[in-house]
Amino acid sequence: QVQLVESGGGLVQAGESLTLSCAASGRTFSRNAMGWFRQAPGKEREFVAAISWSGARIYYADSVKDRFTISRDNAKNLVYLQMKSLKPEDTALYYCAARLAPLRPESTTVYDYDYWGQGTQVTVSS
Repeated sequence: QVQLVESGGGLVQAGESLTLSCAASGRTFSRNAMGWFRQAPGKEREFVAAISWSGARIYYADSVKDRFTISRDNAKNLVYLQMKSLKPEDTALYYCAARLAPLRPESTTVYDYDYWGQGTQVTVSS
């Protein structure tokens, strides 16, 4: 069992930065691939970024590539999402997710992840 709690969301202006954190509990965290997803009002939950358990493999959605950075600290059971040059279209509820199976390049749908947090709201004003 893995429990996930996101934090760090807030209201920022376009062009600013924000870093989200995801605290995980569960003794298998260091062996789980982790991902970030987001869901805007009226839209489906979409993939943002994912990182393998070792950090050796990282994948990003095209919409956030070169602006967002995913990282993890297995000693602290934390996963981060650094977001730079934020745009109004980045406004969404951001979710942290854990995947029990090894991370693959196609691990970009909600069905590829086994545990989810409650989400943290990010709002970017223009």
